[in-house]
Amino acid sequence: MRLVIIGGSGSGKSTQAQRLSRDFLVPLISTGEILRDAMEQSSHCTEVNPTDLGCVVQPYVERGEFVPDEIMIELIRDRLKKSDVSNGWILEGYPRTAFQAEELDFLLDDLQQQLNWAIYLQVPEAVMVNRSLERSLPDDEPEIVQKRVELFYDCTVPILEYYDRRRRLLTINGDQQPEAVQMNIITLLDSSQG
Repeated sequence: MRLVIIGGSGSGKSTQAQRLSRDFLVPLISTGEILRDAMEQSSHCTEVNPTDLGCVVQPYVERGEFVPDEIMIELIRDRLKKSDVSNGWILEGYPRTAFQAEELDFLLDDLQQQLNWAIYLQVPEAVMVNRSLERSLPDDEPEIVQKRVELFYDCTVPILEYYDRRRRLLTINGDQQPEAVQMNIITLLDSSQG
């Protein structure tokens, strides 16, 4: 099973990605983890070395900016070539734009892996904002959260259209208890296998 989980800040992406990873016994691949791993492997960056992706991504991560698409896709390519993904994977935090979704498809074609579904956790804006504020992480200030939610909608509608055109989109009501969301996802995946 190869799945992409799409949802805004506070939509329950991480929770559902972890649960599905356990259900299907496939690795959860999160972009945050990929970036941290790349930077840890490059712990001695005194200057940006263009051949060392960890050194290249570090300044973007430190400034809280998106890592450029061409670097992200290379990091994901490296991750999807590892042996633990032979039975599938759950990708969380990527793609964030329609361009990235298309690049991911090209990459998967190249690696002879096919995406089964993009799962969109649909949650009302107010719920996303409230859930994000309840987490009380350092960057979850009201203005930042609101900006993140707006950015999510700007970027996400084109991704949803992209996957919908390819008949790869499953939309789930994410405004429920995590167990109910998980059951809905599994039920939809089971019914869409046939």
